Amino acid sequence: MITSPRASVGRMAERVSLSLGLVAVAGLVALVGCSREQQQAAAPLTVVSVVTLEAQTVSLMTELPGRTTAYRIAEVRPRVGGVIVERLFTEGADVQAGQQLYQIDPRKFAAALDRANANVKQAQAELGHARYDLQRLTKLKERDVAAETEYQDALYAERAAAAAVDLALSEQRTAALNLEWTGVVAPISGRIGYSSVTEGALVTAAQMTPLTTIQQIDRIYVNVMQSSAELLRLKRHWKTGAISTGGEGGRTVRLLLEDGTPYSQEGTLQFRDITVDPTTGSYTLRIVFPNPQQLLLPGMFVRAIVQEGVIQQAILAPQQGVGRNPKGEAIALVVDDAGRAQQRMLTLARALGDKWLVVSGLLAGDRLIVEGMLNVRPGGAVSVMPFDGQKADDKAQMNDRPIARSN
Repeated sequence: MITSPRASVGRMAERVSLSLGLVAVAGLVALVGCSREQQQAAAPLTVVSVVTLEAQTVSLMTELPGRTTAYRIAEVRPRVGGVIVERLFTEGADVQAGQQLYQIDPRKFAAALDRANANVKQAQAELGHARYDLQRLTKLKERDVAAETEYQDALYAERAAAAAVDLALSEQRTAALNLEWTGVVAPISGRIGYSSVTEGALVTAAQMTPLTTIQQIDRIYVNVMQSSAELLRLKRHWKTGAISTGGEGGRTVRLLLEDGTPYSQEGTLQFRDITVDPTTGSYTLRIVFPNPQQLLLPGMFVRAIVQEGVIQQAILAPQQGVGRNPKGEAIALVVDDAGRAQQRMLTLARALGDKWLVVSGLLAGDRLIVEGMLNVRPGGAVSVMPFDGQKADDKAQMNDRPIARSN
């Protein structure tokens, strides 16, 4: 078959055009690939702020609610019955032990004492007469003049008279005590409360209602409740050595008042109760605080800050550097030696201020990402800069300020 010269020239032109097109496409693809690699190489790294973690000694403190109780309390009650004729104190004042508070009408008790004194004199006179008869019959018996029966009667009469004197003396002391007890005195020193009776009131011995109450508050107790489960956890940590007891410092307790103000004096842990309340599952801690200015009053609600123990090599991670995955597990991003972000799974114990106490997942020397973590993927390269806490605080304060709006 004979092909015309024009057809051959046309097919050659098409082949040349197709080859040129393929070369152009290949060149364009290579140009695009190089452009992407250059863009990736030229793209800036994500800047993150990091905190280098350090092991430190941490005192574990627990804040427990409690109430204040007077160091000593005395409910004043009458020991004898009668009518109150005088009240001798000012309500709310300080009184001293032995100071007279009330006067009960003493006339009946004074008469009883006079009668008891007379009975003592009569008994002593009868004893003297009985002893005289006994001595006389003793001498007669020695000369065999007195009968044995008369001597024995005189002997028993003398003993009965002596017992009568003892009884009379006992009644005399009782009458004297009753007269003394008509003056009701303060059993302890302290601040006295209000009086439940006034002059003219009839009171009875050892009545249920106290006349008044005296409380000693120059020192004061704070009773707080702690969970028994928490105590078991602490004992387990103490046994394993994860937490030390803190020595004598572990007995020192600080106090927050009702308005959150720290109390200036430190208290001392006095004892831990050995009985657990079955209804609440907690036990009582009793702490004693000095109260020289009597700022603490009985019945106030306070919060005691009790030291549980000390961790020697604790890792504290800023809370802004710890997140949660969809399962609720604690996670964090750290920067490795190659400058790439690596994800860590954490086990947290508790929050201490603005930091987490980390049980596992982070070590001393790790560079924890605290800013810019939302823009970082695990394994991605990052640019590291130290975290400036002061700037972060200033930024938070600016965000907390109200926005001024113009009308």
